[in-house]
Amino acid sequence: MAESALVVGVSGIVGNALARHLVGQGWEVAGLARRPSADIPGLRPVAADLLEPAGLGKALDGLRPSHVFITTWMRQPTEAENIRVNAAMVRNLLEATGRAGSVRHVGLVTGLKHYLGPFEAYGKGSLPATPFREEQPRLDIENFYYAQEDEVFAAARRDGFGWSVHRPHTIIGHAVGNAMNMGTTLAAYATLCRETGWPFVFPGSAMQWNGLTDMTDARLLARHLTWAATTPAARDLAFNVVNGDVFRWSWMWGRIAGWFGLEPAPFPAEVTPLEGQLADAGPIWAEIARRHGLVEPDLGRVASAWHTDADLGRPIEVVTDMGRSRKLGFLDYQATDESFFELFARLREARVIP
Repeated sequence: MAESALVVGVSGIVGNALARHLVGQGWEVAGLARRPSADIPGLRPVAADLLEPAGLGKALDGLRPSHVFITTWMRQPTEAENIRVNAAMVRNLLEATGRAGSVRHVGLVTGLKHYLGPFEAYGKGSLPATPFREEQPRLDIENFYYAQEDEVFAAARRDGFGWSVHRPHTIIGHAVGNAMNMGTTLAAYATLCRETGWPFVFPGSAMQWNGLTDMTDARLLARHLTWAATTPAARDLAFNVVNGDVFRWSWMWGRIAGWFGLEPAPFPAEVTPLEGQLADAGPIWAEIARRHGLVEPDLGRVASAWHTDADLGRPIEVVTDMGRSRKLGFLDYQATDESFFELFARLREARVIP
């Protein structure tokens, strides 16, 4: 009997990659979103809003997933609202899926803000030493990731399923219109620089330019989610998930520039965030899209400058330990520069960039 999955957030970077991977592995896959992806052969789309319990229950009626994967969240103006809204989304979902009595495993995707703190207190205060390790305690601060975890833990006690929590670093993957998408943001920035002659300036801090970091390919994360869901030794554990290599942006910036045929600009004397650089670039992008026949003329749906600025502007070095996964047998590796290159090629093929 084929395993059956409900991928929640199927239109996002992680959900899209996970749904494709599971379908390729022979799973029966339903994908839930307010506007679910229609470009994955074999996927059963489920249109629902996690904040509307009645409609959610109706949309899920008849589904009996053995595995539920939660790969979505909604950004709110304050962390208090992030906690209220995102906890309710998880709670509503697991109450609805629990009625069928079929769920054996729930996988939740959060991230390194588990260790770094939420957006309002990002990278500030007393932080754990790097590399981040799963056994490090929660920060003494409100964080919607903790609220999401607590909802999963409570439902697991009630319904008896196993769970896993997955904490990727910055994710590289394909999903236009996603709120946290560094790869596509940098592709749009590089395109603007090439088309206009702007210098390709690193927008972040000296610490990120010179320090070590790592990232997470959405396809590797999809494999990790599947592994944890089907490996008994991984039951009821949290995992960091990164590609397995480390790099400095002073090296990676040149690699990205070279793919687009650009010369990387020298590291600037002052930090030049992308939000400022791209503030008036919407009309320029729309003209580039018209000239090259691109599918998305709205720069705001291609680039999420605020999130890339948050990652590249951090004042601390961030690297991640994956010893827990390695010891239990997950040994996958992905070169991060190749993750960027493969994404850029896919964006070009899909006519998101020229």
